Formats: sequence, structure tokens, C-alpha cells
Amino acid sequence: MTALASSSSVASPDVSNLGGSTSIPPRLDLAANGLLPPLPTSFLAGRDLDLLAPYRFVVPGKALDLPPAPPAVDRRALAAGLAVANRAYGHPRADELAQKLADPRTRVVATGQQPGLFGGPLLTVAKMIAASRWAAEIEAHGEPAVAVFWVATEDHDWAEVSRSTFLSTAGPSSVDLGPDPEALAPVGTRTFGVGVEAALTQIGAALPSEFDQRWLAEIAQWYRPDARFGEAFCRLMARLLGPRCPLMLDALLPELKAAERPWLRRLVEKRDEVEAHLAAADSEVVARGYTPQVAPQRGASPLFVYRHGGRRRIEWRGSDRFVLRGREEESSVESLLATIEENPGVVSPGVLARPAIQDAVLGTSLFLVGPGELSYLAQASATYRALGIEAPALSLRPQTLVLEAAQAAFLEREEISLADLLGDPAALDRHLAKRVGGDFTQEIRQNVASALDRLTAPAMALDKNLERPLEKTREQVLRALDLFAEKANQSAVRRVELENRRLAQLREATRPGGTLQERVLSSAQFGRYGPAFAEAYWRQIDLDPRILSVIVLPRLGASVETQEGVS
Repeated sequence: MTALASSSSVASPDVSNLGGSTSIPPRLDLAANGLLPPLPTSFLAGRDLDLLAPYRFVVPGKALDLPPAPPAVDRRALAAGLAVANRAYGHPRADELAQKLADPRTRVVATGQQPGLFGGPLLTVAKMIAASRWAAEIEAHGEPAVAVFWVATEDHDWAEVSRSTFLSTAGPSSVDLGPDPEALAPVGTRTFGVGVEAALTQIGAALPSEFDQRWLAEIAQWYRPDARFGEAFCRLMARLLGPRCPLMLDALLPELKAAERPWLRRLVEKRDEVEAHLAAADSEVVARGYTPQVAPQRGASPLFVYRHGGRRRIEWRGSDRFVLRGREEESSVESLLATIEENPGVVSPGVLARPAIQDAVLGTSLFLVGPGELSYLAQASATYRALGIEAPALSLRPQTLVLEAAQAAFLEREEISLADLLGDPAALDRHLAKRVGGDFTQEIRQNVASALDRLTAPAMALDKNLERPLEKTREQVLRALDLFAEKANQSAVRRVELENRRLAQLREATRPGGTLQERVLSSAQFGRYGPAFAEAYWRQIDLDPRILSVIVLPRLGASVETQEGVS
């Protein structure tokens, strides 16, 4: 076994030479603050890890043990296709990384996401940079490694990929491409249509600065009405992340579909075993007190076929027949196997089969996933067992919060913690009130509460029937003091109206619409920073998924040294 550092021992984030604040805001424990789903919270605490078997979950603080060598997979044809594709995207390290992938000794760190409009949500950047950082960590321990990003172009969730949100001084501005024009069509086969021009015009009106306008002009080169989701996404990410970008693997790449062929066939041939393993996994998740992330669908295959104008799930009928969801005509399993042999491009794995197919084709050593994905891998792990595929180590990706230099300086000056910033707005109001002396009622309240408590013993000695009236009196007195304190806090906050406006803007930037920033804001939001954006992410992201990684960007126009010849 090869022992590597765990996520908690990766080098500390570096915010030097960024042209702005060099202070990292206080750490925020995501699980303790209720910002992680139940299953990831349990896994990070080392509980119920057997639900993930045969995955080997990376528990922060413990060493990551990898087998002596990666799974034996011939990736040469796939690597050649990726070299061509990534050169076309403008990836500055396309040939170098593809050559690494072709080497059977190379460890693969895999992650992925749908190709959302304008790069999708900011969490996509976090996944990409974290995967590249993990690959660099493996290489620092003496083994070749490469990060690969699975661009899920076979998915057909239009609502997921057709909208984007940018933040202006007036608040969040959301754009979309309108209603779904081709229900069930894979996003990788679609073009944007004229709606993308309207979306760019709307963003341009919301972001009028010179930096933003130059960046939007670049984006418009890739996001044209005749352009496709996957290609535009990959070109944007290659430009946004530069040498820090992982190899981008379009799920529709012909070389990938050819490599998937034997595994797609095996999913059909072992359909009974797959069904039994998935049913057992669903039952075990429920037995442990969790809700399955993916609703169980007995009798349905984790495979889809693109036919009749849409990507349709296979449903088994008896021992040798199937139908496509939404259609009534039956077909033979033999015809499905023939389709896989002749044209695997029209057959695609669903959410519970794709991870196993990915890792079988890539020979993945480490799979990096988000909280939602980690929740459903307790079910998807069953596919590895059914097909006999070697499962990789599994790590939860970091969650990130991006702050501009002025925002970080404001937090530091006002001594605002991340828990206050991202938590209850009333708690943050109380914090600001305290800063201007609005908390003068707290000491009085404590004294009154203590005095009322001292009434209990003599009252009970006199008459035990006084207990309830005393309790009610205590509640009324303290409630009245709390109401007065709230008004005093509000008066205090009004005294710092400018700071309050800044705080409101900061709340909107960090939790737009009440949701964590990385799940809402577009990956392209900070492209105006140029190479400094990717470098700030690379230096400051913390691979420990228990805490929120805060990325402090330099002031616009500040120079940042970029590293040449990065590995």
C-alpha cells in the first residue's frame, strides 16, 4: 500500500502576494453549523462507512492508503482522444496531461459536473481545482498523477444547465435560456440558440465595469447561438483556470464511448445481479435511518438509450425484454446488446451506474465528490459490487467561499465571524449592535434573570403553588427585556448605516437568496480577475472538507505571480 497525506495535512492555504488582505477569516466547521447533509456528516465523523463499501472513504486526519499500483487499464486510445479535444479547448497542458494519462503507472483523480451555462455554479471551480491539487499532492509523494474532469454532457436536466446567476452591486441577476425546447435530449447534443445572446446582454447591463465588459466579450466568443454546451463549457474552463485546469473528458467523446462498451454490455448481462445489489443498498440506507438520495426504482435499469428524440430509461420486462420509459413497444435484450456493440454512443449510464463506468474506464485512484453526490454513492456503490469493478478511494470535495479583497477587509475590521456572516441575520445584527454599544441591555438582563432565580427557593418554601406564577412572571419580564434589547440593537445598527449597507451586500454576495454562494453564483463571475482567480483558488483552497475554504481575491488590477511549468 502507498500511504499519502490525508486532506488535513495538505499544505496550509497561502494568501501571500495577492495584492490584498493577507488574513484568513476564522474557520467554519460545516457539519457543526448544519451546512452538510446527514450522510456526509456521518461519514466525516467516521460513522456508517460500511455503507460506502467497496469505496474507501478518506477520513480527514487519517492517511490515505492506495494500492501499490493503479488498476490495470489501457488508456492510450482515450488519452489520444483527450489530447486532441483539450487542445481544441485551448487547454495549455493538453498534451502533457494526456501523455500522463496514457501511462499505466499514473494515478487518476476523477471528478465531474454537468456543463452548466457560463461554467455552471462556482462549486464547479472548487471541484476542478481540488482535483488538480489532489493530483499534485500524490505527485509530491513520488507517483505520477493526473486530474480528469468528467463533463456530464449525456445528462438531460435542462433546468440544471440552462440558467446562471451573476452578482452586481444591485444584487443577484439571474439569466436563463427559456423553456426546454427538446425535453429529454442530452445537453451535449444541444446548441444554445438565440437566448444566449439575450442572456449576455442582460449580464452586460448588470456588470458595466470595464473589467467585466472585457471578460464578457471573451465569453461571447464561446457562448454563441450555434455553440454546444460541452464545447463552450470546456473552452471557458480552459481559459478561466489555465494550467490549473484538469483534463476535460466530454462524456460523448467517441473514444470514451468505445471504452465504455464492455461495461455497458455487462450492465445488461448482469441486470439481475445489479438489481439485487441496488435493492440491498437502498434497504440498508433506510435501515440506518437515512433517506435514499436517489428514489429507488425497482425493475428499472441504471441505463438510458437515446431514441425517439430523447434519452429514455430502460425498464425490464420479464427475462429477455425491455421498454423505454414513456414508450410502450417492447424490444429484446439481444437487440439492446447489438446496439451497444454497434453504436455505444446512444447508450448512457444513469446516476447510479456512471461512477462505476467512469472508474472502470479511467482506473481511478481517487474520486472527488460533492455532498449531494456523496449521499447517493451509498447506493451507487452497489454497482461496483455487481460488476466486479475495483472502487477507488473516495473524498468529499472542499466547499468554498470567494471574497474580494474589500469584503475580506470589512470582515476583519468589523470582527465578523463566518458563522455570524452565514448564519442567522439577527445574530449578525446583534454583533454589529455590540460594536456600537447597543448591547448595554445584556448585563442588565443577566442580573434580572439571576435575581428572579433567587426568588424560587423562598417562594417554594412559602407555597408550592407559587411555582407556575413565578415561572410565568420570569418569562414575561425577560421577554419584555428581550423586546427592548431588540429595539436598542436596531437603533444601534442604524447609527452605522453605511456599514449596515455593506453588510447587506456582503450577505447577498455570500448567501445569495439564502443559499451558499458556490451553489448559486456562476463560475464565470470572477473571470474578470484573469489568471489571478485560478492562482488564488490554487493557493488558498484547503482540501479538508470539514471546513469552509475561504478564497480571498486580490484587488482588481493587482498583479499576481503565476507559476510556470506547474506539475
